[in-house]
Amino acid sequence: MNSMTRLVQLKSGDVRQVALVEEPHMRLLDGCGSIYELANSAISAGGKLSDLARQRATGDRLDYDPIYRGQSEWRLLPAIDHPEEPARCVVSGTGLTHLGSARSRQSMHASTEAELTDSIKMFRWGIEGGRPAPGSIGAAPEWFYKGTGISLRGHGEALQVPAYAGDGGEEAEIAGIYVIAADGRPCRVGMAIGNEFSDHVFEKTNFLNLAASKLRTCALGPELVVDPDFESVPVEVKIERAGNLLWSKTFRTGENEMCHSLANIEHHHFKYEAHRRPGDVHIHFFGTDCLSFSDGINMQDGDVMQVSIEGFGRSLRNPVRVAGTRPELISVKALG
Repeated sequence: MNSMTRLVQLKSGDVRQVALVEEPHMRLLDGCGSIYELANSAISAGGKLSDLARQRATGDRLDYDPIYRGQSEWRLLPAIDHPEEPARCVVSGTGLTHLGSARSRQSMHASTEAELTDSIKMFRWGIEGGRPAPGSIGAAPEWFYKGTGISLRGHGEALQVPAYAGDGGEEAEIAGIYVIAADGRPCRVGMAIGNEFSDHVFEKTNFLNLAASKLRTCALGPELVVDPDFESVPVEVKIERAGNLLWSKTFRTGENEMCHSLANIEHHHFKYEAHRRPGDVHIHFFGTDCLSFSDGINMQDGDVMQVSIEGFGRSLRNPVRVAGTRPELISVKALG
């Protein structure tokens, strides 16, 4: 685990830097303002991202602790972004990948114990065909759109419950991070801790509201892990209120804990031509096995969500901010 390459993006004023994590310090990389830039350099050179990062590492070191705690002029950015065009960062996800997630969805939407919801039917398709033989195409998983890089937040930044939302709740997940090469080939840059924050109250009213319930802010980082272990990884989720622990759980994620293989998930995301536009960034959440919402937790303003995943660097912490205003009517101006 300790040999894995871990990278962070930093910003101080208008200056951006990429650094190689070497606990309890980080080493700045020479001539590199974003992981996006570093990844494209590795693609162009035909080499490994981890090798390039170590080649560019300088002797300039920063203490990680004050930066992580928000007590430095340097601020941690999400583990990836499109530094020039945030709208060219596509954020999406795959649901019903873990057994627990299917149970939670069934309890939200089932009318009777004997009735199988569409969610359970789709989950069973994944069990039956989500792990095809190498070179074969398996069953398509549930897919959803989260937004663009505009909705992305980093470690320490607030995740918003807007006035029009029913609620906001954490979804502790691993996210795959990709850059599309000049020839249209998707390249996996690495993975990172994610909080795929969603509106479960709105979703529960009708399963067809799932799509709109996902259009919320989400968090990534603070570290990009190059080629991490993704077989069976321990996850710990905590909710703090007023400085006290309100709720916590542990579960495992990774390919061994899922009904779909990583290759099958990636195929069904990138089979769409629009998802292979050269120069784009993709962040794809792989699903979770645990929700505080399922245990009756309703987030309040100021609550802090923490996601810790073994082998993925420091924990991701984000406060909740609940809008205190009523929904605003949005009117459209006709140009005719």
